[in-house]
Amino acid sequence: MEKDQFRTRDHVPEFDDLVDEYQVRSDTTRSNLRMVASIPYGPHALERLDLFFPKGNLVGRPVHMFVHGGYWRMFSKNDFSFIAETIVGAGAIAVIIDYALMPDVRMAAIVNQVRSAKRWVRNHIAEYGGDPNRLTISGHSAGAHLCTFLFNEDERPSGVRAALLLGGLYDLEPLQPSFLKPLIDITDEEVLSFTPLDHQHDPSVTTILLVGDAETAPFHFQAEAFASRLAEQGLFVSNHVLAGRNHMSSVRDLGLAKSVAGSLLSNLIGTV
Repeated sequence: MEKDQFRTRDHVPEFDDLVDEYQVRSDTTRSNLRMVASIPYGPHALERLDLFFPKGNLVGRPVHMFVHGGYWRMFSKNDFSFIAETIVGAGAIAVIIDYALMPDVRMAAIVNQVRSAKRWVRNHIAEYGGDPNRLTISGHSAGAHLCTFLFNEDERPSGVRAALLLGGLYDLEPLQPSFLKPLIDITDEEVLSFTPLDHQHDPSVTTILLVGDAETAPFHFQAEAFASRLAEQGLFVSNHVLAGRNHMSSVRDLGLAKSVAGSLLSNLIGTV
């Protein structure tokens, strides 16, 4: 039987080892960096975010918000604290967010939560030494998908200066018959409302799309299609393939400043 192209575990033999590495490195990050944990940005128990701070004075610092992946159904902010290492190393305040998971909520609720997190940052980050006008964002997999809803036509002016989208999902229809059907059962309405390829985006947002060269074909097709669509809409967009990286090792690299992915993230932050 042919393997499901979207079921990451089938294509990443070291899946569990990488997840364990995320957790160990995230525990270390939370121990080593200055941070404020689990700030509420809304009423739901999972509407929480963590702030991590660079060394030195906190006045007018750039701000970077990361949205985790997991097919909208797994992981949490605590699994991805390690990405703050690269962010604070670039001199920015890191914002790592949580959100509610499917199927307990539907996709519309998650999109609204991520937007609420961005609004919290815009309204309150100055209290922590950040400059809300120097906001950049990134996300992995479903998190990259969610990030697109922070600078589409419903969010203009978006307040986002630049975005890094890694291993993203930009066309939801192919996911409907995938392994996800009994788990979250993406509806036709969700496909129509939440497929990024069907939306307009803020042309002022510089966008970097990344995909690992060892990812399955749909991730490459979707990255190429979305890059073309953004360019047609007037955005400055670049598309990169990460040599020797798969869907899980690519996001691991975001927390390693000297990796290709980590360098691109650092450079993105440095442009604002």
